[in-house]
Amino acid sequence: MSPRPFTVIENQWIVLTDGTRLAARIWMPDGADADPVPAVFEFLPYRKRDGTAMRDESTYPAFAEAGIAGVRVDIRGSGESDGVIDGEYTPRELADACELIAWIATQPWSNGSVGMMGISWGGFNALQVAALRPPALKAVISIASTTDRYNDDIHYKNGCHLSAQLSWAATMLAYQSRAPDPDVVGDRWRAMWMERLENEPFFLEDWLAHQRRDDFWKHGSINEDFSAVAVPALVIAGWADGYRNTPLLAVEGLGDDAKALIGPWIHKYPHFAWPKPRSDFLGEAIAWWNRWLRGDDTGQETTPQVRAYILDGVKPAPRRDVDPGFWIAKERWQPPLMQRLHLDPSGRLAVGEAATQRPVDEIFLRSPLDTGTASGEWFTLKPDAELAGDQRGDDAGSLTFETTPLLASLDLLGRPEIELTVSCDADLANLCARIVDIHPDGTAMRVCFGVLNLAHRQGNSAPRSMEHGQPTSIRLQLDACGYRFRPGHRLRLSLSTSYWPTVLPVPTDPGLTIDAASLRLLLPLLGEHRRIDVKQPDNPDPLPRYIEHVPPATARKVIRDLSENRTRYHVLEDTGLAEHPATGLSTRQLREEVWSISPGDPLSSEGLSIWTCDMQRPGWFVRTVSTARIRCTNKDWLISASVIAYEGDDKVFEKTFAETAIPRDHM
Repeated sequence: MSPRPFTVIENQWIVLTDGTRLAARIWMPDGADADPVPAVFEFLPYRKRDGTAMRDESTYPAFAEAGIAGVRVDIRGSGESDGVIDGEYTPRELADACELIAWIATQPWSNGSVGMMGISWGGFNALQVAALRPPALKAVISIASTTDRYNDDIHYKNGCHLSAQLSWAATMLAYQSRAPDPDVVGDRWRAMWMERLENEPFFLEDWLAHQRRDDFWKHGSINEDFSAVAVPALVIAGWADGYRNTPLLAVEGLGDDAKALIGPWIHKYPHFAWPKPRSDFLGEAIAWWNRWLRGDDTGQETTPQVRAYILDGVKPAPRRDVDPGFWIAKERWQPPLMQRLHLDPSGRLAVGEAATQRPVDEIFLRSPLDTGTASGEWFTLKPDAELAGDQRGDDAGSLTFETTPLLASLDLLGRPEIELTVSCDADLANLCARIVDIHPDGTAMRVCFGVLNLAHRQGNSAPRSMEHGQPTSIRLQLDACGYRFRPGHRLRLSLSTSYWPTVLPVPTDPGLTIDAASLRLLLPLLGEHRRIDVKQPDNPDPLPRYIEHVPPATARKVIRDLSENRTRYHVLEDTGLAEHPATGLSTRQLREEVWSISPGDPLSSEGLSIWTCDMQRPGWFVRTVSTARIRCTNKDWLISASVIAYEGDDKVFEKTFAETAIPRDHM
């Protein structure tokens, strides 16, 4: 079938029942008024005009050529839409999405069937909206998302406070402070901009007010009631991203109507992600939409429930363009058979019964507080130093146990677990566990990791302080992995009491006493499967080219100042200045972030994130500078923020979120 011609509607105003006007960009197949088409809807705060334009232009034209309309809408207070954003996945946002789906379904060009799609925010709200069951929503594709907003997002993880929470709060402060485009909204642009600047929230205030898994986090977590989602869901993620758990959790919770696809990728759409191999996401998505929005027989019901790329002896590198491995399929996902490893009499990890005697059963562990600088980013946008690096430096501050060199391949797919008895002389302590592939040359590749705030050992809703000095049994589930350990490699389990800057420290640094005799490592075996091929995209370079005025730049540095006894982790991400050739709008975002800590003082932890965002055309220039900080005492988190806006050379707005003390709640 030849590609269907289409028209791009650069801006379509959609007026909600409360009078709010939202801005949409629509890719419309020609002749849809006479021959109605299904539609795919994406709802984001990331600005259709500039923020997601490049990826939108790599995706929606292919849908339109297949006779599927694409409707990309800016959430309230973002891009060219009216109003002010009120948080993440709020009831108002989800209600707006349901109203927009109804609007799409009743348009004369629509066949009445709507799909919802997105990566990250758009993947989150696609699943959450599906749980609300708007009648016209027939299917979703969710990429790099979560079923549990508390434990599998950038805020908290098993009760540990993730540094990404500050990073993301700073990001959203920067995103929402940007002006709408005057070419779309006209002379209203400045009044709309001032309204946003005056009223946009500092998201971290809300997030830190909810340090337990309470109703705030249960809202939008579809694992509270998987049965609420009654439409087919294709759930996609990459092993190199922070959202790697969701596809397997989704098929476990949603059952037969859910399909999982897991590749080697970072936080990007699979048709332009790294590390390669990529997948033909556009072909997959079109077949998915044609089945569930049109009723065509495209074979979606017979697709294996889980397709996964098994990484095979990967090495960390400054940049990973291709990861070695192979694709497998499981027709139906079943909980994997777990292989149990114990410590043998020599202290090695081994299959079989636990040793009854060893030279040392109890080992005291207190990692330097800067252990973890090879952890990489929580969610990764480039296949470079954002990925976890060689683990040998972090292993130096960890307690490690490993196997002898393997005699045969060991293939894993699923979530490893450890069982362990520990004791602590304080109320709180963090524990991190990492599974590491030790290559014959000593290179140490992180396969997966998990963290636990021991006060959350029995759940995240009602944490309990540790009983001082009392042996306590814990179970820690690590993140999912798909990995082959090759013959001659060793599997290492690394335990540490710090994983900085990924995880912020608890108020004291008590260390843990580890009962080595109690250690059990449970590994999820790949089990029955078949090898498959996953089609790669026809176009190996699908992203459009914009006019580059200033090249992008990136840098990551760890500086250990021996005189000050302080470690600093520096991040620089500069998008460069790029101009959209069709709109003439040039944009640039610069992120500078610094985390610092003294390796023996948990109360010395500080984080600072600064975003500078520029928008310009000849004769028009606006800039916002957004700053967010976090530090701590033994009782409080101390947070502050500011936003400064410039029009040309003139400062036109300044707002400060004064430093606020938020009590630490078992963190």
